[in-house]
Amino acid sequence: MIELAVLDIAGTTVEEHGAVYRALEEAVRAAGGAPAAADIQRWMGADKREAITALLTGSPAPDAVEAAFADFRARLSAAYAARPPAPLPGVPEAIATLRAAGVKVALTTGFDRDVTTALLAAVGWEHGVLDAVVCVDDVTSGRPAPYMIFRAMEATGVHDVGRVLTAGDTVRDLQAGTNAGARIVAGVLTGGQDAVTLGTARHTHLLPSVADIPALLSPH
Repeated sequence: MIELAVLDIAGTTVEEHGAVYRALEEAVRAAGGAPAAADIQRWMGADKREAITALLTGSPAPDAVEAAFADFRARLSAAYAARPPAPLPGVPEAIATLRAAGVKVALTTGFDRDVTTALLAAVGWEHGVLDAVVCVDDVTSGRPAPYMIFRAMEATGVHDVGRVLTAGDTVRDLQAGTNAGARIVAGVLTGGQDAVTLGTARHTHLLPSVADIPALLSPH
């Protein structure tokens, strides 16, 4: 029944040790913002430029946002160099199992294309592992808008949202899946938000990990 699995990257399929949100907070603070932990959590899964704009006080000028975004990317690159990201346990096997069963697998992310390309290269997923990768700069709006999911459907030739599964570790991932009308909208507990937080958003399943998706889809 499911033809396409659309999965988030950081915290969902890739363990990056929370570097993205530390880098985001540090860049915003360096630019004069003072985000609380709850503010950072609220923007998990979002377009990082949009997050920076919202987290900076007042109405920041576009140049200030771009400077903070460049600082964020530099901090994130340094963090990844110091502690490289890696696939979460069982996820490469789950992706291979899904694809072997005829389910296409696409990744979506709030990162731009340059950051995403470097991240996927670091975990060895540049070639032959995935059917599509959609970045936030491929669409007009990031999560909770459903556009990255629709772009993944377009890229993989899947026409029916009733045959799409989405999975992610943030409330925004679940909101995007629900807004897309996906058949299965799964929250996973491998990232920065717990079951109580994820449970506040509409969903069909909460799973320990993406590694549990093949069993979810297998006939019982």
